[in-house]
Amino acid sequence: MPLIDAHIHLYPDVVNRDPAAWAIANGETHWATLCTRKRKNGLTVQSFPTVNELLRSMDVAGIARAVLLGWYWEHPESCAMQNRFYAECIRLHPDRLSAFAAIHPVFGESGAMSELGRARDEGLIGVGELSPHSQGIALADPVFQALMAQAGEWGMPVNLHVTDPASRDFPGKVATPLEDFVILATQHPQTTFILAHWGGLLPLVIGIPIPDNIFYDTAASPLLYPQAIWRGFCAKVPPERVLFGSDYPLNLYPGIDSGPNMSRLVAEIHRSELAAADLKLVVGANAAKLLAI
Repeated sequence: MPLIDAHIHLYPDVVNRDPAAWAIANGETHWATLCTRKRKNGLTVQSFPTVNELLRSMDVAGIARAVLLGWYWEHPESCAMQNRFYAECIRLHPDRLSAFAAIHPVFGESGAMSELGRARDEGLIGVGELSPHSQGIALADPVFQALMAQAGEWGMPVNLHVTDPASRDFPGKVATPLEDFVILATQHPQTTFILAHWGGLLPLVIGIPIPDNIFYDTAASPLLYPQAIWRGFCAKVPPERVLFGSDYPLNLYPGIDSGPNMSRLVAEIHRSELAAADLKLVVGANAAKLLAI
């Protein structure tokens, strides 16, 4: 089964040249806190590769296709910038890349729907990674609600950032109450939701039924959980609901690597002791079916 990485981030040259300065100039302070800081060992938390560098990393790791995710930007102009960049990436590499749209309700309903429609017309196939909690958006916000409904009508899955409430503190950490995701999925049964970062272990710790339109990705797994998470999670949650994602270009093994290493995560999942049929689903079949790629 070809490997599909369902959680990748990429930025245009204008951002990559000086990420911290770009963030200051464009009012994206939360993104800067998360993405441009250094760890205690002096290493940056992530790199800022070009699309060609991403493709080379994919080749080395044996990843056939990557899904480029947007970011939960604070300003609509940043969303539009990333969407146009992604449209160009998938135009140039339709056989290797797919992309989701960044969106912000501050566009207003007309502007938000227009941006989402433009992204869809340009070939983007989903929405997110969004984080209404980080963006200061109430889940009941009428524009946000309208966007979730429209995504469902257009068949565009929505990827949402989830923070495990039991996770350690880190700069930029924002609480994302797990019940909120169940409420949102219940409100929009026609919309597919992909909860990032194993969904903060939502299906393992929450005591209420989980709607069938919720799926999970494995982004940043080694930074959050031990290797046993792969087998343990899939023993309690149908493996059909789990999508392999790395969170590249985040450095997932800062105690070993000086930068992102997709191959190491691929090796980890192959050591996970998942049954062969389940492994096939997680590393590619689920994403291929859910995203029609």
